[in-house]
Amino acid sequence: MNERPFVARNWFRFCKCVCWGVVTLLFRFRWSGTEHVPAAGPLLVVSNHQSHLDPVLVGVACSRQLHALARRSLFVGPFGWLIHSLGAFPIDLEGSGLGGLKTSLQVLKKGAALLVFPEGTRSPDGQIGPLLPGFCAIARRSGATIVPAAIRGSHAALPRGSALPRPRPITLVFSAPIPAQEIAQMSDEQLVELVRSRIAAELS
Repeated sequence: MNERPFVARNWFRFCKCVCWGVVTLLFRFRWSGTEHVPAAGPLLVVSNHQSHLDPVLVGVACSRQLHALARRSLFVGPFGWLIHSLGAFPIDLEGSGLGGLKTSLQVLKKGAALLVFPEGTRSPDGQIGPLLPGFCAIARRSGATIVPAAIRGSHAALPRGSALPRPRPITLVFSAPIPAQEIAQMSDEQLVELVRSRIAAELS
């Protein structure tokens, strides 16, 4: 019997429980829309990005383990080991982006779930910015379902430039899924606008 998947699953569950306790206590974190998250199959969760808290928040709220891409410089020391053990993959942000695309497709082709923040950086004011269209190609080539996720309040809890979080309420909503069949019929511009409009609707 291979024990590594068993150990990895239980390590992830333990870390998720710890994070759930922390974000619930500090930020009164609440979420909804988990019924929109498919139980199986390739999944691309596309979220707005307000602070460094966001990957943890989406990971706590999602019913499935999420993988994510992070810059290679983060994968050093204990922190690098930790994020790698929880499903993060290193990428070179200075490169062409093909490495990130290849890794994303590998994750999704296995039927796993991937978290992306297509704004490319944290919002300076909490408002959703323009979305980069790279996630469109990832979704099409993998046959993944897209689930938009809207985070509200994490900018107030940990704005850019702040070293310590503040006890502010945070909410997250998973919007209606966009299946692969629907994605295949839309242009990149249409898909970006649809995802952005669903996230923006939950932030208004």
